[in-house]
Amino acid sequence: MVTLLDTLKDQRPRHPEKQHRPDQPVLKKPDWIRVRASSSPVFNETRNIVKENNLVTVCEEAGCPNIGECWSKKHATMMIMGDTCTRACAFCNVRTGKPDALDGDEPRNVANAVAKLDLNHVVITSVDRDDLDDGGARHIADTILAIRAESPRTTIEVLTPDFLRKNGALEIVVEAKPDVFNHNIETVPGRYLTVRPGARYYHSLRLLERVKELDPTMFTKSGLMVGFGESRNEVLQLMDDLRMANVDFLTIGQYLQPTKKHHRIEEFITPDTFKSYETAAYSKGFLLVSSSPLTRSSYHADEDFARLRKAREQQLATH
Repeated sequence: MVTLLDTLKDQRPRHPEKQHRPDQPVLKKPDWIRVRASSSPVFNETRNIVKENNLVTVCEEAGCPNIGECWSKKHATMMIMGDTCTRACAFCNVRTGKPDALDGDEPRNVANAVAKLDLNHVVITSVDRDDLDDGGARHIADTILAIRAESPRTTIEVLTPDFLRKNGALEIVVEAKPDVFNHNIETVPGRYLTVRPGARYYHSLRLLERVKELDPTMFTKSGLMVGFGESRNEVLQLMDDLRMANVDFLTIGQYLQPTKKHHRIEEFITPDTFKSYETAAYSKGFLLVSSSPLTRSSYHADEDFARLRKAREQQLATH
């Protein structure tokens, strides 16, 4: 029976809600977007550890362009609560549909993989689970606690769903004490209806602000994709909104279209523009900014956490 269900799942469209949409042109990537596949033996070692522990990674599911570099350094972002999301964002390549039940062994399996990879810093993300009463908050918290028990020196970053209409869910995650709480704002408010229709811009802002109210010492982080047709002024206003929510760390990267059925790329943003966004963001008070065409939420997350902590120490020393 399990084999039959798995086979049926593989035959279903990865994005059934997008099948009726007209095809969108997939633009040729400019030279500054190109990446090379990895032939490193460490890449294969990382992949084997992931598979042995029956884990899903956002690196694979979202088609991240940096997987070769990251896995060659034993950096893998674990995606928990299954491989099927209950949302249908127009930019995302993660499978959508009705998810399976939670795997009670998953927190322990993630903790085992983190220990085997000997990670200094780990990023745990997840699919949205609107089908669960708490949006999966307890499962996220259990994963944090399992990693703490197995690898007490490893710092932990969570990249969470928005917990829309899940009262008390955020508090469960914050109480588990991740070192970094990340929730991606994704795009400017004027693009939400077409890019992120299941979410609410101001709810995401309030979620990030609430983290700081619950624990002012916890680092907060958010990510933005550009290339959807947003204006520079919209990006600058979004930065101001995130700073009003006391967000510490901002990442900005180029949106890359996964398939012809996903939202089209309106523009490839130049490296010079990314640099100008970085300069503007620092001027607005972010402790750390990562802004480049290939920046992703968990790209260089371990090095960035060290920089983030140092930036806070320097800030406190001058006040």
